Amino acid sequence: MESVVQVSGTVISRPPGQENPKMPTGEIEIKVKTAKLLNSCKKLPFEIKDFMKKTEALRLQYRYLDLRSVQMQYNLRLRSQMVMKMREYLCNLHGFVDVETPTLFKRTPGGAKEFIIPSREPGKFYSLPQSPQQFKQLLMVGGLDRYFQVARCYRDEGSRPDRQPEFTQIDIEMSFVDQTGIQSLIEGLLQYSWPSDKDPVAVPFPSMPFAEALASYGTDKPDTRFGMKIVDISDMFRNTEVGFLQDALSKPQGTVKAICIHKGAKYLKRKDIESIRKFAADHFNEEVLPIFLKTNENWNSPVAKFIMEEQGLELVKLLETQEEDVVLLTAGEHKRACSLMGKLRLECADLLEARGVVLRDPALFSFLWVVDFPLFLPKEENPQELESAHHPFTAPHPSDIHLLYTEPHKVRSQHYDLVLNGNEIGGGSIRIHNSELQHYVLATVLKEDVKLLSHLLQALDFGAPPHGGIALGLDRLMCLVTGAPSIRDVIAFPKSFRGHDLMSNAPDSIPPEELKPYHIQVSWPTDAETEKSSLNHPCRSES
Repeated sequence: MESVVQVSGTVISRPPGQENPKMPTGEIEIKVKTAKLLNSCKKLPFEIKDFMKKTEALRLQYRYLDLRSVQMQYNLRLRSQMVMKMREYLCNLHGFVDVETPTLFKRTPGGAKEFIIPSREPGKFYSLPQSPQQFKQLLMVGGLDRYFQVARCYRDEGSRPDRQPEFTQIDIEMSFVDQTGIQSLIEGLLQYSWPSDKDPVAVPFPSMPFAEALASYGTDKPDTRFGMKIVDISDMFRNTEVGFLQDALSKPQGTVKAICIHKGAKYLKRKDIESIRKFAADHFNEEVLPIFLKTNENWNSPVAKFIMEEQGLELVKLLETQEEDVVLLTAGEHKRACSLMGKLRLECADLLEARGVVLRDPALFSFLWVVDFPLFLPKEENPQELESAHHPFTAPHPSDIHLLYTEPHKVRSQHYDLVLNGNEIGGGSIRIHNSELQHYVLATVLKEDVKLLSHLLQALDFGAPPHGGIALGLDRLMCLVTGAPSIRDVIAFPKSFRGHDLMSNAPDSIPPEELKPYHIQVSWPTDAETEKSSLNHPCRSES
C-alpha cells in the first residue's frame, strides 16, 4: 500500500456489473502494457484511512502521511479555493492592492506577547508582528487606500488549546470608510467565497451591542443558534427574605440572573446538576440554585421550595417556563453573574446534546456582528489603571469623545467583532487618524511609552486620511466551515498544543558558538525554577 507505480496501457470500459458509481473513474480501467515500481513504501506507522483511530501526536509526527487522508485533502483544497475567491473579490471586483508587509519588526506596546529575534547589534532585537496593524495604517497614509494581505501573524501565547503560535489572517484596511462600509464589504466577501456545497450565506448579518451580548448570552461571542437566554429577575426579589439574594442585591451592580433549561428535568440527571453547581463554585466562587418546576420537585432545596411558594407564578410568567423545565438562578455583580450564566448556558447545551437533544445544528452558520465595545478596560492586576479593550489605535465612538478626557472608562469604541456560531472569526475598528488624539490615548490614558510608536504618530501628522479595517482569522473560519474538530486540521503543518513541531522537533537548541554573533547566551533555569514552571504549566499531552 502507498507505493508509487507507473502504469501505461489502454483505457477500456470495466466489464458489465463491475462499475463503481462511488468513484469518479468507476466506469473505466486500464489494460496494462507496462508497469514500473517508482518507489516502494515501507511499513506505515498508521493506515491512511479516515476511519482509523490515530493519536494526534502520531498524526503530527508523520504529517506528510496524514496529509494523504481524504479529510485533510478536502480541508486544504477547500481552503485554497476560498482564499482564491477572496483574492478575486477584493482585487478584481473592489480594487484592493495585495501588499506584503515585513516579518521583522519592533515590539509593540500592549496586546499579546511577541516572539523576539536577536540581531547582530548588541542588545537589539526584532519582534515578529502579532498583526500588520501599524503597517496597514501607514499604507493608508501612503495613499494605497485599499490594502489586503493573506498575512502571517505570530503570538507567543504559550500553551493554549486550539491556538497556534503562527497563524493566518485575511487582513484588510481602507481609507474614507465607516463601520457600515467595512461590514458590508466583509459580508459580500464571505458570500462570494462561500463553498458551493454549503447553504448560501444570507446578508446583511444581524448586529448586537456588546452590552446586550453580555446581558443576554454572558459573552462577547454569543452562539445565537439556540435560545436559553439569560434573564434579569432582580426586581422580583427586591424584598426577598432569601439571604444570598438579599446580600447580592444590597451591593453595587448586584443582580439576580436566571436561565431556563427547556425540558431540563427530563434530560438532566442529578449528577449533572451537581457538576453545574460545582463548576460555579470552583470557577466563579458563586452559588447556583437549581429550581425544578413540576417534575422532580422533590429535588428542590428548601430555598428553592421557598422561592417556588413565594415567587413561583411570577417566575413562570417571566421566564415563560413549562413544567419539565429547570431554572438555574444566581446572584452577584452584573458582569460576573452574566459571565457565569453564559458559561453554564453552553455547559447545559453540551449536556442536553449528549442526551440526544439537537440545539446547535452543525449545518447552520449563524453570523453576528458585535458592536459598541468599551474602548478601555480596567487592568486585572491594577483596576485603577486602564488598558485597551482591543488595541490602542481604535477610535472612540463619536458620541463619547467628550468622556475621553473626564471618564475614559465609559467611552465606547468603534470596534466590531464578527462572530460565527459562538466563535470570534474576525475583528476590526475605525482607527484614530489624528496624531494629537492618538498621543493623548497612548501617553495619558494608557501610560504607554510613546517613543515606541513615534514613526506612526509622525505619519499621522502628514495628512493621514480617516481609515479603518478588519482581520479575519482564516484558520478559525476554515475550521468552522469544514466542521473540523481543531484548527490544526485545516493547517498543513501546525504546531502541537505546546507550540512544538513534532515532525522536525522544532524549537531546537543551538550551539553556544552560533549564538556568539548575537551577543546572547542561554541562562539555564535552576531546579527550583523548573519545578515552579511545571507547577504553573502542568504537563499535558503534547497535542
